[in-house]
Amino acid sequence: MYVVGYFLKAVATVLNMVLWLYMWVIIARAVLSWVSPDPYNPIVRFIHNITEPVLYRIRSKIPFSFGGIDFSPILVILLIYFIQLFVIQSIERFALSML
Repeated sequence: MYVVGYFLKAVATVLNMVLWLYMWVIIARAVLSWVSPDPYNPIVRFIHNITEPVLYRIRSKIPFSFGGIDFSPILVILLIYFIQLFVIQSIERFALSML
């Protein structure tokens, strides 16, 4: 029983780290949209390729932009924050109850 609790705690920790990293990639994408980066730069292409599937889904379901400003990164960051606060903390509490 202890092994399952430790496993769930580890899964919650890794998931939290991945979401935290993805949130910073979303922020980098938003900052890059303010400047005119080289579209052939491998870092810019990586950031675009890793964030566009999520941002496209948000934009297609909720067309939320005013005056040329895209608010989909803000919605994704809020969604990540919700997942971190609700889902991950719930998994951690459940894991601790098993220890």
